[in-house]
Amino acid sequence: MNRKQFVVVNGDRNTPDPRHWHGSVEHAIAAAIEDGYLIGRRVQIGQVEGSVVGYNIGTFGPFHGESYPLLVETPFGVTKCSVRELRAA
Repeated sequence: MNRKQFVVVNGDRNTPDPRHWHGSVEHAIAAAIEDGYLIGRRVQIGQVEGSVVGYNIGTFGPFHGESYPLLVETPFGVTKCSVRELRAA
């Protein structure tokens, strides 16, 4: 069995964790929020309407949070989106 060691990190934001990487996923999500893409916001992806239901915190893979920070629920399911793909509904 492949075992991984876990590290317990104090959840207090006032305690800096030297291993924490303030990466571009956090910046992409913060920028989306500043642009008004809050949870519940009605949006359109082309002609498909949906609403923002969360934020993509994934840090690896082809659809990571840096490029696709928004989770949008549509009639076809939940998808990861970039801010460039959306417009207000």
